[in-house]
Parts: sequence; structure tokens; C-alpha cells
Amino acid sequence: MHRIFTTSVASVYPLYVAKLERKGRTRAELDEVITWLTGFDREQLAHHLEAGTTFEDFFAAARLNPLAAQITGSVCGVKVQEVEDPLMRRIRYLDKLVDELARGKALDRVLRT
Repeated sequence: MHRIFTTSVASVYPLYVAKLERKGRTRAELDEVITWLTGFDREQLAHHLEAGTTFEDFFAAARLNPLAAQITGSVCGVKVQEVEDPLMRRIRYLDKLVDELARGKALDRVLRT
């Protein structure tokens, strides 16, 4: 099992925020990306962050967006579409969406609309 599975989403969330804010993006955009991917509303997302939910439990409770399979490309040299473990693939989807936002991609393109 990967260590990230038992890591709380709340411990990684501020790192996502910091990365995006350095690039001129906002926490609201990050929240929109996360809610799009997971099907959680903002209240549910806030609850998971406050509760210290692990990535494993976070994605177990999520209703993954049907368009998530369109998320392709590499994160840390690994193609997300080739990641075998379903949980790790979902975590990589989130990483990829954050990377796309940080690189200045328009939000509607990041959300595959």
C-alpha cells in the first residue's frame, strides 16, 4: 500500500493551495476542480478537510466525474491513464488537474467542458 493512501487530504490541500496561489490561481478554483472530480459539494469538501479524511476514504466516498477518464498526461513522469491501481489513478487525476490549473490552463478546459 502506498503511504499517500493513508495521508489526510487536509495535509496535502494547503500544498495545492500554495502551488496555485504562486501561479496566480485561487483556492476557489482548486475547490471547484475538487468538487468537479469528486462530486462533493463545498460543504462536503470542507467536512472532509476538517475531519482529516484519508485519500483512501475520500475517494471511496466520492462519485468520480464520468469525464475523469479524459484526464491524460504525465504527473511525475507517470502517465495517469496507465496507473493500474484505481485509487492511485484517482489521486493522480487530482494532481494532474492541479498541475493544469497551475500552468494557466483555462478552468473550463481543466474541467473538460
